[in-house]
Amino acid sequence: MLKTHQKRKKKKKKNRPVLDYLAYVMVRLAGTLIQIFDINTSLRIARWLGGGLYLIYHRGRQRAIDNLINSYPDKPNGWHERTARRSFEHLVMFVFDVFYTSRLVRPSNWHRCIDLGNVSNIIELVLNKQGAIMVTAHYGNFLVLGLAMDTFGMPMFNIARPIDNPYIDRYVYDNLLRSQTVIYKKGATDAMVNVLKSGNALGIVGDQNGKSKDVFVNFFGRKAATYKSVALMAMQYNVPVVVSYARRVDDRYRFHIGVQRIIQPHEWQNQPDPLYWITNEWTRAIEQFIREDPQQYWWVHRRWKTRPPEEKNTAKTQTK
Repeated sequence: MLKTHQKRKKKKKKNRPVLDYLAYVMVRLAGTLIQIFDINTSLRIARWLGGGLYLIYHRGRQRAIDNLINSYPDKPNGWHERTARRSFEHLVMFVFDVFYTSRLVRPSNWHRCIDLGNVSNIIELVLNKQGAIMVTAHYGNFLVLGLAMDTFGMPMFNIARPIDNPYIDRYVYDNLLRSQTVIYKKGATDAMVNVLKSGNALGIVGDQNGKSKDVFVNFFGRKAATYKSVALMAMQYNVPVVVSYARRVDDRYRFHIGVQRIIQPHEWQNQPDPLYWITNEWTRAIEQFIREDPQQYWWVHRRWKTRPPEEKNTAKTQTK
């Protein structure tokens, strides 16, 4: 597939080419060392490193535990800590996956590491070139989804932000993930429109913390600022929103691809507030597949950082 990078636009930062290049060299060296072993041996090492990261990254560990306590208040003592540790293990396994994914998920061998699950639910979208917005979360290995969809005949264009280090950015997107087509977030509107108009799929990792101007919907019982762009594009271009995931199986490089929910345009036509309804539906679908195996979610994520205006106003009133 042709790689269609647009111009990288990043936040202004200090020019530090020497440090950036040294960091790039370290990443290349780490990648070489990782790939000395077969993938499943590397994943065992990744689990060990993830456990170590859990122990030394105190702030992230506490954030993950707090998020789990707030999301699963009824779980017994010890469950939140065990789940947080496993979440760190899965996060590092994902990083190791990146060095193997492009060569392990190919048309000739994808069946060795991917279980299609109920992907047949989107075959009609592929055949009809209907276009779709594919939404997933920081869960399992979301990169596998893009490769899988492309392998099945549905080219997917993924929205991403550039990596701050330009050398690592080029290495990751142009080498390790060269089989995926990436559109950078900044100024991506025209590219996203072209993808949907051409009947292809636009891939978005939708569980990132939004801004105060976005839509606040419930996510694990708490209001979370959630991108409204998904619903706006779905309504404007009359395309379905497909919520899917790639869940790791038995700590190996094997994934179950699942379609949790397909939100069709006719479903929101008579909704009083379709923008809110669509956003709430796909967010609820993400929560559902996370609950099936919460260990694979990135609980270290600052998902609930932005608070709704009413909470801020209440806090100000209470402090007076």
